[in-house]
Amino acid sequence: MSFPEEHPLVLDNDGLNPRSALWPNYSPPLDLVFSHGQGCELFTEAGEVYLDFMSGIAVTSFGHAHPHLIKVLNEQAARLWHVSNLFRIPAAERLAGRLTQHCFADRVFFCNSGTEAIEAGIKAVRACQFGRGQEQRYRLIGLSDSFHGRTMAALAAAGNKNHTGNFIRSDYGFDQVSWDDLDALKAAVTPETAGIILEPVQGEGGIRPVSDEYIRAVKQLCEDNSLLLLLDEVQCGIGRTGKLFAHQLYGIEPDVMALAKGLGGGFPVGACLTTAAVGDAMVVGTHGSTFGGNPLAMAVANGVLDLLLEPDMLEDVASKGRHLRRSLRDLVHKHPRVLDSVVGSGLMLGLKCVIPNTELLAELRARKLLVVSAGQNMLRILPPLNIATEDLDRGSEIIAAAVSTLEDRLDQG
Repeated sequence: MSFPEEHPLVLDNDGLNPRSALWPNYSPPLDLVFSHGQGCELFTEAGEVYLDFMSGIAVTSFGHAHPHLIKVLNEQAARLWHVSNLFRIPAAERLAGRLTQHCFADRVFFCNSGTEAIEAGIKAVRACQFGRGQEQRYRLIGLSDSFHGRTMAALAAAGNKNHTGNFIRSDYGFDQVSWDDLDALKAAVTPETAGIILEPVQGEGGIRPVSDEYIRAVKQLCEDNSLLLLLDEVQCGIGRTGKLFAHQLYGIEPDVMALAKGLGGGFPVGACLTTAAVGDAMVVGTHGSTFGGNPLAMAVANGVLDLLLEPDMLEDVASKGRHLRRSLRDLVHKHPRVLDSVVGSGLMLGLKCVIPNTELLAELRARKLLVVSAGQNMLRILPPLNIATEDLDRGSEIIAAAVSTLEDRLDQG
């Protein structure tokens, strides 16, 4: 095998370039490879220790190598990996029952990712309207700066030009209005509108929770116009905000909800939850997934719920979120030339920067604290839900030191 000389290779133990066969759509740092993790820490082969305040972008909800999740995965792996949905999967039935017991939903469809859950939800909204005899109702309205995934319909639903690129040559039946603009949303409703899709707390768009007034008005708008409300809780659900589901912060209920990320604690799993009226429209043959609901994923997701539904767990997340937020607010007050504000709920916090967020991100990484950027010049702070208060304080101290360094640079011109 030969490679162009202008692309020098770093060879692995087999004499192969470990990155040469990958698409170039990601740009990870070349000098940072993790060998293992434990709790809220990640370790390199050289023995360096990084404090993980991004959790794989809200995925490793209970940190790395949690003993209960290892146990349930290993036990299931020794018994059965896959049978397909041509047969009953008891662990999927159990997980569906547990999820619906704690929210609005009556029905659940399992898949492998957030974008698949969104796609299932879009199809279910349209199928439900068709079943009502409203065949003309197929369009969904989304909000600006949203992110619903990378498949074609998910990209079209968000309408973000930075993501749609040259992939989307039609609107795929979606309209977009400005975030938090209720008048624009009302004006966008037409006889062809089937539903509205939104994130209760935007993730990629910059850790922006919708206001109580807005989401309640959206719910009322749906009821008044026989529309369905699809909530994307792929990032903000599964305890991340201090509630089991983010919409529970607002006291409203959707018709459809998409989950993924933290539901599997690091194992790929997605879920689309619906009311009976919506879910029952998805009859045999309307949708499916080869791997969705497989025994391995269901074992781990049930394990995540075991941990998440322990007494006082969610209140503990909310309490730790308040603790971290106070520390970050103090930094904002002390360093207004570097930091603008702190936003978010629970352990889904955003640190809005005055300087380019990439500068603070790089300084934190140099100090071995991992966070992730977002829109609105924001850094997302997403530590594991079970993180110890001492580790939160350790992270706050690293952020404080990084911010002080950046402010000193400003003073030096």
